[in-house]
Amino acid sequence: MENRLVLPKGYRPLLGVRETELAIREIKTFFQTNLAFELNLMRVTAPLFVQAGTGINDDLNGVERPVSFPIKAMDDVRAEIVQSLAKWKRMELAALDIHPGEGIYTDMNAIRADEELDNLHSLYVDQWDWELAITPEQRALDYLKSTVQTIYDVIRRTERYISHLYPEITPVLPKRLTFLHTEELQAVYPDLSPKERERAACRAHSAVFVIGIGAPLADGEPHDGRAPDYDDWTTPTGNGYHGLNGDILLDYPLLDCAYELSSMGIRVDPGALEHQLAITGQEARRDLLFHQRLLAGQLPLSIGGGIGQSRLCMFYLRKAHIGEIQSSLWPPGMIETCAAHNIVLL
Repeated sequence: MENRLVLPKGYRPLLGVRETELAIREIKTFFQTNLAFELNLMRVTAPLFVQAGTGINDDLNGVERPVSFPIKAMDDVRAEIVQSLAKWKRMELAALDIHPGEGIYTDMNAIRADEELDNLHSLYVDQWDWELAITPEQRALDYLKSTVQTIYDVIRRTERYISHLYPEITPVLPKRLTFLHTEELQAVYPDLSPKERERAACRAHSAVFVIGIGAPLADGEPHDGRAPDYDDWTTPTGNGYHGLNGDILLDYPLLDCAYELSSMGIRVDPGALEHQLAITGQEARRDLLFHQRLLAGQLPLSIGGGIGQSRLCMFYLRKAHIGEIQSSLWPPGMIETCAAHNIVLL
């Protein structure tokens, strides 16, 4: 795992541990207040675990194993620690009778035991998970782009706010995002891997939203994996392109990487769900609780996503490792190597 570490030469954190803890509070308070205002979201309480076998938990790329445990008081029915709340949020919109133009957000805390640990990836994941009810007409690429730009405006506004509180932090984000489809990235950088394409795009544009993650590209391979039952990655959007989802990526020279802050998208409607289950060979999921309710028209159309809390703080405070922001578990060798390079893991 240690060979995945990036150790910036001459790294010195801009803020000490105590200042960092205070700054984290400022960032989280300012960002979630502005996000809720801009998207008309109300805060709700979210579960740490859900019942296994209901289809509510997020399967991410479809291969990560959720952490699970038996519940003694329920005859050893198994519960799973959430991996994200993509499906739960949509059910919550229905439970709260949320109408188009209104939405919810929550603090999502997850454990991803299969994560490969490095500067950006931890066993512990903390996100603002949000979901907004929409109309059938809003299931379109233009609405996706408009919502993404609104979120990016909040990201940029927060950077300016933090740089005002801490003058040693210089704002770097451009005013507007660059929108690129995964097919465009493949056409421009045919000899690069998907991750290398993202890095090249971020170097060129500083802040990008990569559209259409999950569907096979011209070479038959997807840009990256997506589960078939939350984001819509198959709906045609013109020019032979597909997909109403994507990722916000920023240039992060400190680690020389494309820095993912948010994954989001317009969610599947019944037709897109049926199609995506079929092409991934997962039709058996139709019998699960979440999928039955969606196919029966009992869940609202929506757009939603997750925004990494520790990732956001790490970017604003120009940290070299996510362990400088959150308290987690790390291999002893990683802790020692980081300490030798002025990276103090909490």
